Amino acid sequence: MFLTISTTGTPERPATDLGFLLHKHPDNAQTFSTSHGTAHVLYPEASAERCTAALLLEVDPIGLVRRGKGKGRGGAPDSALAQYVNDRPYAASSLLAVALATVFKSALHGACKAMPERAAQPLPLRVEVPALPARGGAELVRKLFGPLGWDTVDAEPVVLDGAFPEWGDSRYVRLVLEGELRLADALNQLYVLLPVLDDAKHYWVSPDEVDKLLRAGDGWLADHPEQKLITSRYLSRRWGLTREAMERLELVRLAESDGLDVDDLDNAVDETTDTEEKPVPLAEQRREAILAALRAADATRVLDLGCGQGQLVQALLKDVRFTDIVGVDVSVRALTIAGRRLRLDRLGERQAGRVKLIQGSLAYTDKRLTGYDAAVLSEVIEHLDLPRLPALEYAVFGSARPRTVLVTTPNVEYNVRWESLPAGHVRHGDHRFEWTREEFRGWAAHVAGQYGYEVAFTPVGPDDPEVGPPTQMAVFTHTTPPTPKEDTA
Repeated sequence: MFLTISTTGTPERPATDLGFLLHKHPDNAQTFSTSHGTAHVLYPEASAERCTAALLLEVDPIGLVRRGKGKGRGGAPDSALAQYVNDRPYAASSLLAVALATVFKSALHGACKAMPERAAQPLPLRVEVPALPARGGAELVRKLFGPLGWDTVDAEPVVLDGAFPEWGDSRYVRLVLEGELRLADALNQLYVLLPVLDDAKHYWVSPDEVDKLLRAGDGWLADHPEQKLITSRYLSRRWGLTREAMERLELVRLAESDGLDVDDLDNAVDETTDTEEKPVPLAEQRREAILAALRAADATRVLDLGCGQGQLVQALLKDVRFTDIVGVDVSVRALTIAGRRLRLDRLGERQAGRVKLIQGSLAYTDKRLTGYDAAVLSEVIEHLDLPRLPALEYAVFGSARPRTVLVTTPNVEYNVRWESLPAGHVRHGDHRFEWTREEFRGWAAHVAGQYGYEVAFTPVGPDDPEVGPPTQMAVFTHTTPPTPKEDTA
């Protein structure tokens, strides 16, 4: 099993800097033990003009089969079906990917104390893999590497037997990649895509493989056109792990599109405390007010937009009149907690068919949210920056356009009644604003007029004669067809 990485240089920036970046001296041939064989690093050429590092992996096929007990652990069919006669010692696979990560660990992370600026810069690279199994053929190889910044992606099919051309091509290709990339980016791409193209792994795929995939795919996988195929194959088609990875990649994409860090976007759940508002009776009163308004609107298909930990979804499930319930949140952590709260994996077929949790941002239109009787935005709008509100308004009232929309939000005037809340503070650290009753009514009236709804207001909690209720709720009811409007989301 063989792979080479080459670069070119000048007397001022010699190609032998590759040795510093890989943390392997060009004058030495080095040997490393791996779990299934021995890895050798050597330099066939090393000059100021051109330097090539080679990784040679010697695999013990008998030991590989014995360790897997002949069952193809991790979905490696070649070692299982062919037993001791197989292609694993020669074809680039997850064995080579693991060796790559083991031998070039620092380079994979982009770390180089001797030349940090060189590690951060693109290099003219040429990568060669003489025997790469490609389930999907040369075309799939080009689809996977093509969008990643390489100028040349040459995947030449290897014929089964040159003496018998009529037999056609094998499933192996000779891969040559050329282009200017950071060395760390090239290594991470190879680490992920070698086992993806082989469509097999020599080890059991556990949940921590999701973290490995996202770490190696940082900066390129979230926007890759073949993201779904890469994720599914890398995780050996384990659906639960694939779904988790796809949700986390979608969060990365949404964060990048808004110029935010993932942690800033994925903040719907406080990891140390339950985010359900205290005192608990107010949260219960809010849910009861929402349920009453939904029943009054004769709604059966309901969206909980910004569902958080799933308290409202759980309450909706208890009422059989709600036949189609969808919880939507941008936070993967919140959806995970909601799934545990609802015990989705234990629900009977009929109950499970009534509820669905999906990841999505309310600042973008989403065709999945159209056609519902009602949508609930319970303690959601105050978590958005004010400039983002028009996008949410269009996504919900202009695009999804349910017959009824319920919006609840804190009444800032009532904050003076919270003895534990310091003056001038909002109720939650992530609240971007809290409105007075007049401000909320003004916003609701504007939205209703713009999108063809009528709006009424309902107090939630004790209605203080001086400062009003702790929570204010607007009930929007659709009255007229929408006015054509450009999508601002």
